[in-house]
Amino acid sequence: MRDSYDYLVVGAGLSGLVLAERLRSIGRSCLVVERRNHIGGNCHDRKDRNGLFFHVYGPHYFRTNSELVRTYLSRFTEWNDAKYRVNVFAGGTYWSFPINLGTFRQFSRNPAATEDDFKAYLARSAVPIASPANSKEAILAAVGVELYEFFYKGYTQKQWGRPAEALDASVTRRIPIHTGLDERYFRDEFQALPKNGYHPMFEAILEASKADLRLETDYREVLPLVRYRHLIYSGPLDEYFDCRYGALPYRTARYALEELAEDQVPAGGFVQPVLQVNYPGPEPFTRTVELKHVTGQVSRCSNLVREFPAEYRPGESDPNYPVPGSESDALAARYRELAEREPGVTFIGRLAQYRYLNMDQVVGAALHMFDKLRERQP
Repeated sequence: MRDSYDYLVVGAGLSGLVLAERLRSIGRSCLVVERRNHIGGNCHDRKDRNGLFFHVYGPHYFRTNSELVRTYLSRFTEWNDAKYRVNVFAGGTYWSFPINLGTFRQFSRNPAATEDDFKAYLARSAVPIASPANSKEAILAAVGVELYEFFYKGYTQKQWGRPAEALDASVTRRIPIHTGLDERYFRDEFQALPKNGYHPMFEAILEASKADLRLETDYREVLPLVRYRHLIYSGPLDEYFDCRYGALPYRTARYALEELAEDQVPAGGFVQPVLQVNYPGPEPFTRTVELKHVTGQVSRCSNLVREFPAEYRPGESDPNYPVPGSESDALAARYRELAEREPGVTFIGRLAQYRYLNMDQVVGAALHMFDKLRERQP
């Protein structure tokens, strides 16, 4: 570690690494400080004892419609095309999800139901709410009470630790509804995973940045030790200001890896029918992920990751998701006002902006921010 840098970058996730690499392209030096023992943030992945990939902090399914983002990341990785499929397990049955015509055929016990039948059902069932004020109202306005109770209510409560009516409408609006037989979870043009995993991609970005890296380090520890011209901060927004107005709510989770030997895996090579299975019922976990469905790896072994959601507590866990709601939005707005007035600091990323952002949105925002920083700096 030198004693002087152009930029001190707090956090070695997507935002920090992309900005460090881009700033190197115009000759700027960066010190990247990360409090975990690895780079990549919540996108970090690795292999289990059988050599199979798993996502350490829950599933991260890359997809994008941005040619800019795709072209940029393709400098650092090759890709495996992926078809992300999700089921819901409820009532002893696997249900196609997001809700689509196949789901309706299962639910109505009518395998001959048509798209027009499904549209007619939705028209009859949807609750007439012109401007949904929360996630419950958003789903009721889309599919009605019956499907809300069966597929959404329990899962939302477990995932977020609060009922759907306490969450912003945007939370459940993120989940698509298909009236046709399209079972894909996403419809983005490009859906893929890095061919050799996320971690090698992050290592390639870091290598290109030529940044110095300090792992297992709180950035406050290095503040007295180095000089820098500008700070790039991607940590929790409230923690930067020592929670001056109170703590912002985040959700976190515990992830339990189950490594499955050959004799524990059915003859077909998989232990569940699709990549991800959601559990809206009384189970303590919200979903299980069998990543082998989309990595392209061929093995008689497999693995499952179970996700147990929990409330974030600083020092005890890592924050994953900002919690969108009227109270948290109001509190976040107060912190954003402080951030806008903070000289010499750029706040970027899901945690620092307190916004639920997809991976491609994070990369796109970092590329856009680089253009701004380049304009500001001599």
